[in-house]
Amino acid sequence: MKELDLSGLSDRQLAGRILESIRSRLERLQRPIRLMEVCGTHTVNISRHGLRQLLPPHLHLLSGPGCPVCVTDQKDIDLIMELARERDVIVTTYGDMMRVPGSRTTLQEEKAAGCDVRVVYSPLDALAVARENPQRKVIFYAVGFETTAPMAAASLELAVKQGLRNFFMLSVHKTVPPALEALLTARDVALDGFILPGHVSTVIGAAAYEPLVRKYRVPSVIAGFEPVDVLRAVDMLLAQLEEGRAEVEIEYERVVTREGNRAAQEVIAEYFVPCDSVWRGIGKIPGSGLELQPRWAEYNARVQFAVEDLLARLPEPPPLTKACSCGEVLKGAKLPPECPLFGRVCTPAAPVGPCMVSSEGSCAAYYRYERREREVAAR
Repeated sequence: MKELDLSGLSDRQLAGRILESIRSRLERLQRPIRLMEVCGTHTVNISRHGLRQLLPPHLHLLSGPGCPVCVTDQKDIDLIMELARERDVIVTTYGDMMRVPGSRTTLQEEKAAGCDVRVVYSPLDALAVARENPQRKVIFYAVGFETTAPMAAASLELAVKQGLRNFFMLSVHKTVPPALEALLTARDVALDGFILPGHVSTVIGAAAYEPLVRKYRVPSVIAGFEPVDVLRAVDMLLAQLEEGRAEVEIEYERVVTREGNRAAQEVIAEYFVPCDSVWRGIGKIPGSGLELQPRWAEYNARVQFAVEDLLARLPEPPPLTKACSCGEVLKGAKLPPECPLFGRVCTPAAPVGPCMVSSEGSCAAYYRYERREREVAAR
């Protein structure tokens, strides 16, 4: 691959040079190309900066399951509502989870109805709630990918050291590499390459993706978050396709290494163990979740609150929820505007599905940044 000489150029000049290279490579490839980003921050920035409109129309940027709030299974959302109704329980979680619709309610509505549900900015805040309320049971609803898992593990380590017996964790953490394999083996959409997440890759390192890339021969580039980062990652992917290569490359070299953050990996391994996990729209993916190690069962909400019995009693989602296309959007099989509820029944003010709730959700990003442009183009 011949590297572009991008030294000494402004961002506008950089983008122009990279776009020229992208157009030239597409002309030589002479076929439609479908690339998927699997990071919510990438999704937002692609929409915010109009990158789809800058790129040739036969280069398709699809948004994958890069938003941890969006991929949380419906039953896991309903489950935390049930736990919030338990006597003497305080539920703590991140702000995005408050408005995610369950089958019949949200945590925000449960709070308004009298349940003690509190927004925290880190699991350390949840520990503080447990210390301040020794007679109450405090559950931290741990949502996220490998990016947030180290802090959750570190908070559990602190809870053990401080002897906090009223602190519990309900882990619905997800891990990215198994989800990528599930996408590649599904028949919903054919992908030519992945724009890999920068934050997650800072923790797990580029090497974590190498077995997958070797097995499926899918070009992959770890990208930063500036518009020029994303464009450069696209150019690098097209170069791999043009040259018949399938490798894991790092565009985000200023932060990501091949080995990743060893300290973060070690604390995750100390407190979590991989488990099967259900992803919204994709289904159960083996080894794609993180559960607390058995030796920490006294802190595990799934064990201490007989969660399996609660799950068995949960009702099926109502018809309106079933009409939501979040699952297809998360797999790249549909664009958000192709959902029959998008912008009509489902809006950021009244979301039906989680992709419209989170600031990193594909539907929320399309609604905020691309909806008007598409409406104008359709006239």
